[in-house]
Amino acid sequence: MSAPDTVDFGRRQLIVRREPAIALRASWRSVAVLAILGSASLVMAVLALGVGQYPVPPWQVVDVLLGRDTSFASVLVLEWRMPRILLALLIGAALGVSGAIFQALTRNPLGSPDVIGFDFGAYAGALIAIAVLGGGYYTISISAVVGGLLTAVVVYLLSYENGLAGFRLIIVGIAVAAVLSSFCQWIILKIKLHQAITASVWQQGSLNGMEWAQVLPVLGGLVVAVAILAVVGPQLPILQMGDDAAGALGVRPGRVRLVYFGIGVLLIAVAAAAAGPISFVALAAPQLARRLTGAPGVGLVSAAAMGAFLLLGSDLIALRIFAPAELPVGSVTVTLGGLYLVYLLVVQARRR
Repeated sequence: MSAPDTVDFGRRQLIVRREPAIALRASWRSVAVLAILGSASLVMAVLALGVGQYPVPPWQVVDVLLGRDTSFASVLVLEWRMPRILLALLIGAALGVSGAIFQALTRNPLGSPDVIGFDFGAYAGALIAIAVLGGGYYTISISAVVGGLLTAVVVYLLSYENGLAGFRLIIVGIAVAAVLSSFCQWIILKIKLHQAITASVWQQGSLNGMEWAQVLPVLGGLVVAVAILAVVGPQLPILQMGDDAAGALGVRPGRVRLVYFGIGVLLIAVAAAAAGPISFVALAAPQLARRLTGAPGVGLVSAAAMGAFLLLGSDLIALRIFAPAELPVGSVTVTLGGLYLVYLLVVQARRR
């Protein structure tokens, strides 16, 4: 056995190796947590596919998914409801990964993109599209992506000083978010009533009325992000060790940090463009996943699984809590996330 295989990682490890140089390593606890999250998400997806004005029992949903049922239930499940469920999973995963990246870069559990202010940038871009260009799904979505990216550039430039410090990034992001919030409120006061209603609905963050046309852009954004992550490799944990240690291990901290920053911004922008700004999933998912897996750092895969589980669960609550009325999923995540944020602040205060 070679020397690297004798390293003690402090817990039982699952190692998948493909010679000569590819190896994946994970603790059995992490694998178990991922399996549980995946199974729970699958069960919730089956339940959610049967929920609506025309309910479909779970056994019939399974028959439709397996191709054994081609009745009208297949139209309900595959054409009307499946896009919403897939988007909940994809957007939740994107938010979880984005939150994990920014929390790792800032080394702070509060360093999520919604706290830093990228959501407000997307909202400002959408508002400008509604007020100036007249709205439309694709116009609003593209403007939201542009707004989020421009906000990220501004925050990055203002917080960069001999490197990118995590605490400075959070403070600058909060300040930029406050300015953008005031700007958005000013636009709301100036635009027409029907435009303000459209903006208000988009601001809540909703998966209502999603169709297959909205699935492909989100899936494409995730594929691009995963491809870049595969090229960069698992260098995020090395960055968390500090720039000196990362440099000693052959990593260029500034360049790698910028790449991860871009991936995080891309994911949050794609998610906001599809469903509007959905708060607190990016904040809570990485930390909850870390607590369940017992991992020493923030894991991207576990954060993605937790984000998908949280958003799908929140959407199921939004569908059923005031049925037959459907709440925007953002209303549920804000409520649950607000409680989690209070808990997180209390824990941080006690540690000090």
